[in-house]
Amino acid sequence: MRQIIIAVLLSWMIISCGTKKEKAAVADDVYYTCSMDPQVVEAKPGKCPICHMELTPVSKKLQEAANEIQLSPEQITLGNIHVDTLRNGMFNNKTILTGTLTFNELTTNAISARIGGRIERLYFKNLGDRIAKGDRLFDLYSEELNNVKQEFLLAVEKQSKLGNSLIDYKTLVESARNKLVLWGMSDSQIESLKTSGKTSVVTTFYATASGTVTELPVKEGDYVMEGGTIVKLADLSALWAEAQVYTSRLSLLNTNASALVQIPDVVGKTLTGKIEFVNPEINPDTRINLIRINVPNKDGSLKPGMPVYVTIQDPPQKMLSLPVDAVLRDGKEAVVWTQVSANKFASKTVETGREAEGMIEITSGLKDGDVVVVSGAYLLQSENVFRK
Repeated sequence: MRQIIIAVLLSWMIISCGTKKEKAAVADDVYYTCSMDPQVVEAKPGKCPICHMELTPVSKKLQEAANEIQLSPEQITLGNIHVDTLRNGMFNNKTILTGTLTFNELTTNAISARIGGRIERLYFKNLGDRIAKGDRLFDLYSEELNNVKQEFLLAVEKQSKLGNSLIDYKTLVESARNKLVLWGMSDSQIESLKTSGKTSVVTTFYATASGTVTELPVKEGDYVMEGGTIVKLADLSALWAEAQVYTSRLSLLNTNASALVQIPDVVGKTLTGKIEFVNPEINPDTRINLIRINVPNKDGSLKPGMPVYVTIQDPPQKMLSLPVDAVLRDGKEAVVWTQVSANKFASKTVETGREAEGMIEITSGLKDGDVVVVSGAYLLQSENVFRK
């Protein structure tokens, strides 16, 4: 009888110890946290010391890999966490650049002095003056030119009186005439000189091109050397919109796409053009490149120096894309959170591409059909940091 009692007591003790161990194991597999203050972690139930809400039990077994996190339904609701299924869609990419209107250098002209002399009179003295081809431009006093005019008149006179006896006056006349033409006198001026037989102290020179005065480096009384610039003209019927783009964006820039040029200083002024030039040289200091778009200006309302916004629109392309807020970037990598099960989420490293209209292209790391957190990703990241 005594042996039977001892056996029953031993059995009861073994069962009791096993139950305690099982309860201890269960207790070790559960911790308690607050859905409002996830930094609170307790080993037993109770109330949050911060907000005094009942603590929520969380199973440690549900915590999988280091990149996964399990949330309670209350935490998901309070964190405003929403998911969406990733699908291939049309991605409208556009790039907005800032720039400035400037002269179209292909339509500028510089009128220079053909011979050295002193400028006696300028007929246009202000920047912005409009000059038409054939307008009087300046009067020049040049002793060398006056001497050639005298030689021309003398040769004409000798030819008319003596003909071509021993001296070929015809050749002398042509030689003097060619000098006058070379130095900028027109055929009508030479014929008038020949008809009148008199020379003037100054010679008038006319504009050889039309345009608006953009530079006037001389003034009346200045002495100019042969080849010195008198005036620079620009045709303002067409301008360049020059915009700056970082070299890191050049590979993403479609130079064949249409460009929309907006001028904020002119209300409602929007023009469409094509990129005509991309500077082949990159500034090593700023890492900035330059592109040019030709802009029509028939009415003359646009002025060089005006700021512009250049929008380059690419054709729509089919690709994976997410809202920009769904992607967390820290300068080293880009991370998104995906839904593994009802309350479990996992972080994934992705590679991104172009951005447009609040969307960002996903080039790798996700596939069509993945369920991605599109709202509340920052809260998931913070919760993961607290717990890990």
